[in-house]
Amino acid sequence: MSTIKDVAQHAQVSVATVSHVINDTRFVSEATRERVQAAIAALRYVPSALARSLKSNRTHTIGMMIPNSSNPYFAEIIRGIEDTFYEAGFNVILCNSDDDPIKQSNYVRLLTEKQVDGLIVLSSGSDVELLDTLRAARMPQVVVDREIDDLAADLVEVNHEAGGFLATQHLLQLGHRRIACIAGPQGLSSARERVQGYRRALAEAGLTVDDRLLRSADFTSAGGHAAMTSLLEMPHTARRPSAVFASNDLMAIGAICAAASRGLRIPGDVSVVGFDDIALAAHSNPPLTSVVQPKHQTGQLAAQLLLERIADPGRALQRTILQPKLLVRQSSGPCPEAAR
Repeated sequence: MSTIKDVAQHAQVSVATVSHVINDTRFVSEATRERVQAAIAALRYVPSALARSLKSNRTHTIGMMIPNSSNPYFAEIIRGIEDTFYEAGFNVILCNSDDDPIKQSNYVRLLTEKQVDGLIVLSSGSDVELLDTLRAARMPQVVVDREIDDLAADLVEVNHEAGGFLATQHLLQLGHRRIACIAGPQGLSSARERVQGYRRALAEAGLTVDDRLLRSADFTSAGGHAAMTSLLEMPHTARRPSAVFASNDLMAIGAICAAASRGLRIPGDVSVVGFDDIALAAHSNPPLTSVVQPKHQTGQLAAQLLLERIADPGRALQRTILQPKLLVRQSSGPCPEAAR
């Protein structure tokens, strides 16, 4: 394996000059720079990342934590983040917390030990230890999608309350009045805010929220299936919902499966609306009406904010709230009773 000394001898320059070309730490004439770069290419020399980090006090590595790697929603955000950091010359270490705040805290400590230049956090939920660990990390941080109270960090998220409102308003406009809500874990700000949007839409329509139509589950298809089964097992048919707003697409797909297993037609008997608009939503049976989150853009903005924070740690905190929209597909339709 070639060394920096080999490159210096091949280019007929000093080791210091090679170092300045690699790290861009001092002016080097264009002719000399080209000679050094040609030597690096000819010898296939790979600079030591550790040595470069010691000199620049940067590792050009970013830590990122997500709650659940099996959820395709996070995959689309990750793509936006990785694309942006790749173009900026940064590597990303991805950690999956499995919706466990304690595991996430352990990852923060690990990433701190590895001296990453910054951290992007998609929180697994409220936890005092996690908050204390993030504060103690003392590195640039950006929080994505799920706000963490009392943490001084930049934030990028969609307007979850507005999304819940759009979904419920759509069902109301179709004539539905018994609209159930399958909410996410209430320890997450995003899940609570989506329910708030659901409640606001009902209130503005002059309807009283029936708490018997509210269910809470984790953000999985199994959680949505179990919640929908519970709703359909309500003792009196008159109380059962004619429509369901599920707080994410995986839950909505689980809810559709639960309804179909009981012989119910979607949307003929029950309309379903999801949230996120993951790629799978367009190919579910039937294709899912969903609240669209700009996932790739969210990832890009989060990465850009972190790069700006690394370059200028003293800049004012940024809070970026993106607006959702509704994409209507075939899983939502007129209320059967309203059509009679």
